[in-house]
Amino acid sequence: DVTAFAVFPEAHWRKIWSTNPIERLNREVKRRTDVVGIFPNAQALLRLAGCVLIEAHDEWQSGERRYLSEASMALLTPPEPILLPTPALRADGDTTTTLDTTTALTA
Repeated sequence: DVTAFAVFPEAHWRKIWSTNPIERLNREVKRRTDVVGIFPNAQALLRLAGCVLIEAHDEWQSGERRYLSEASMALLTPPEPILLPTPALRADGDTTTTLDTTTALTA
C-alpha cells in the first residue's frame, strides 16, 4: 500500500504520495469552524465545511493553483486506437478496402 502511487505517471507522484494537501485542507476547515464556535445545527456545519471544500476544489481545478495539470491527467488514459484500412478479398476475386479492427495503431 505504501507504494500504490507508483502505478501513476511520475508527474503525479509528488502530489499523491503525501497526505499534506488533505491535512492542509482539514486545518482550513478547522480554522473556519473555530471562528464560529458553536453551530446552531449540523446542517450549518455541513454548509460551512462544504463551502470550504468547494472553494478548494475550484482552486485545484483551474488557474495557476491547478492540482494536477490537464497534460498529466491525459497520461492516465491511453489514446484511442486508430483503425487502418486493409484490403479484403471479395467472393468474385476483386479487392475492396475495409476497416479491419484487428489492425490498430495507437496515436
